[in-house]
Amino acid sequence: MSWRRPGWAVTAVALLGTTGLGLVAVGVSTDPPRPPRPQAADGTGPARSAPPVPPLHRAEPVDVRIPAIGVRARVVPVGADAGGRLEVPPLDRPTLAGWYRHGASPGETGNAVLVGHVDSAAGPAVFFDLGRLRAGDTVRVTRADASIATFAVDAVGSYPKDRFPTDLVYGPSDAPGLRLITCGGRFDRDSGDYVDNVVVFATRLP
Repeated sequence: MSWRRPGWAVTAVALLGTTGLGLVAVGVSTDPPRPPRPQAADGTGPARSAPPVPPLHRAEPVDVRIPAIGVRARVVPVGADAGGRLEVPPLDRPTLAGWYRHGASPGETGNAVLVGHVDSAAGPAVFFDLGRLRAGDTVRVTRADASIATFAVDAVGSYPKDRFPTDLVYGPSDAPGLRLITCGGRFDRDSGDYVDNVVVFATRLP
């Protein structure tokens, strides 16, 4: 997914909902907001900086587990369509998470992106409780080579669709990071869309 420096018009990926199903569309943001400042796991103050973690080689993710919210899901690769819109797992398979295959794989240098539906016609979907995560919660991603990349949540943000933090999600990073994205906020029945996006920012642990 393309990105440009802050201050330029950027291609913003925003998750939408249609009849309660998470979809992806393209919007525009000129000044993406910063995520909340990472807090210590006990909520007492800013998280301490950790030593850099050596990156892993590239390997496709196959499974994601988030113990704090009871997520254990298969991961499938997704890309972007001809219009530059991020693809998502099939609407009739809401328990799957999708990995943006044109970006970093979990554990590589850069921000790996996993996307999932918040709900479906049948009820809650894979990332229904994503907004409940807190700093210090862990995310474990099993990769195709049987290695596991473990990440600690730094911050969780909710963003209006027209102010999606594109650069923070898809922009460059010199450390192995992870971004989890789903729909959020109020469901607008008139438009059939959720009004916000929930984004989880995480950094790989040793």
